[in-house]
Amino acid sequence: MNIIQKPSPNFNDRNGAKPNIIVLHYTGMETAEGALDRLTGEEFQVSAHYTVDEDGTLYQHVEEDKRAWHAGKAFWQGDKDINKYSIGIEIVNPGHEFGYRSFTKPQIDIVKELCQEIMERHEIHYVLAHSDVAPERKQDPGELFPWKELGAAGIGYWPNTSDEDFVKSCSMNVYTALHDLGYDAENFPEQSLVAFQRHFVPELFLEGREGEVEGITKARLYVLLARGFAE
Repeated sequence: MNIIQKPSPNFNDRNGAKPNIIVLHYTGMETAEGALDRLTGEEFQVSAHYTVDEDGTLYQHVEEDKRAWHAGKAFWQGDKDINKYSIGIEIVNPGHEFGYRSFTKPQIDIVKELCQEIMERHEIHYVLAHSDVAPERKQDPGELFPWKELGAAGIGYWPNTSDEDFVKSCSMNVYTALHDLGYDAENFPEQSLVAFQRHFVPELFLEGREGEVEGITKARLYVLLARGFAE
C-alpha cells in the first residue's frame, strides 16, 4: 500500500498508552486540499493519523505511536481521552454541511486495507465512528458509510439478527443498553441513540425515521451486547 507522507505538527505523546480503537471520520470540508491543509496546519491544532482521498490516495500525518488530535471532546466506555487510545482516519467527503455523498470504492478499499493492517499491528478492540464517541456534536462518517461491508471484511462488528434476537430485545431499555455498550447515553441519551443508528441502523435515515426506537434498533443493540462488540 502506497502511503504519501504529509506530516502534521499537531500531536503529542501517548504517555505509554497503547491504541485499542480506530476512529473513522469524514473530512467535512469542500475540498480534499482544504482538509489536508487544516490537518497539517499548526494554527488549526487538529490532526489525524491518516487521510484517504476519494481516488484512494493515502496520506499519513502522524505516526501511530503518537497521539493525534482528531476526536476532541469524546467518550467511550467511561474514557474521555479517546485520542490517547485511538488511531484516527479521515476520509475525504464534504459531509452533511457541503453536500454529503456516498463514499467511493477506491477510498473504501483503501480504508479496509489500512484498517486491517492497523489491526495486525495493534490490539484493536473497537472500530468506531466519530459520532459514536461524540454523539452530541458529530455526525461523521455518517449514515452512508458502509459499515456492514467493513464488518464482512473483519473490521469492527456488524450485528446480524435473528427472530430470536427480536424477541429477546423487546424488554430492553435502549438507553441503558447504549450506556453499557459504551456511549455517553447518561448525558446524551437521544444523541447517542441517533449515533448508534447512523452506525448500525442506517436504513432508518433513508426512511426519515432516525431517532425512533424501532425493533431493528433494539435487536441489533441486543446482538452487540450479547455476542460482543469488542472483536
